[in-house]
Amino acid sequence: QVQLVESGGGLVQPGGSLRLSCAASGFTLDDYAIGWFRQAPGKEREGVSCISSDDGTTYYADSVKGRFTISRDNAKNTVHLQINSPRPEDTAVYYCATQRRLYGSSCAIPPLPARFRSWGQGTQVTVSS
Repeated sequence: QVQLVESGGGLVQPGGSLRLSCAASGFTLDDYAIGWFRQAPGKEREGVSCISSDDGTTYYADSVKGRFTISRDNAKNTVHLQINSPRPEDTAVYYCATQRRLYGSSCAIPPLPARFRSWGQGTQVTVSS
């Protein structure tokens, strides 16, 4: 069974840090470009980061550049999203997903939800003091 499971969310203070994980079962994550998305209440789902499969090239939305870092741990079949210096506006449910093969192994920029599949259930991140 192909499945993605996000974890690591929670309540974090502004200026703190948090690491989200996206673990795969039933397939090898390294075979796909992986995207991280977030969705706040009343807003559309937006792509915040992506890591390519072929050369590990990364993409970050302007709103998170310099604060978020995406990385792979192939030994654990997991992709992480390190969140540093979070802000209240980062509060959202965070999801990971695999880029559809027809878009190739490099991240199609910008990462649009329609280009991705195999969504996990999401993990809530709340930034508040």
